[in-house]
Amino acid sequence: MGFKELLESWRAGAAAPRTAKAYAVRLPVEDAARLSALAEMFPGRTAEQLITELLGAALQELAAAMPYVAGQQVISTDEQGDPVFEDVGPTPRFMNLTRTHRRKLASRPVKKPPRRHR
Repeated sequence: MGFKELLESWRAGAAAPRTAKAYAVRLPVEDAARLSALAEMFPGRTAEQLITELLGAALQELAAAMPYVAGQQVISTDEQGDPVFEDVGPTPRFMNLTRTHRRKLASRPVKKPPRRHR
């Protein structure tokens, strides 16, 4: 999802499921100000939701920007019959590591916050 689609999803509503693992970050002042501005512009989203979705969009763009590096092995042919070489750049490793970590994270149960009694 690109940043334009992200803005549209913020206007529309629902957020994606979350992992049990939490990450803590300290933002530069300018980024924190921008985050606060977005939270005010989209009051249906918490700062944490905005950070999560922005990071997701940035990671998607990062993966798309990884360079293709042609290897020696032909893995298929294209529509014109030209050889397609294996990618020996960072993308295959990133994708494999992502799948490995996704399986690990998906196997952990999501912890629900404790109920507060009134």
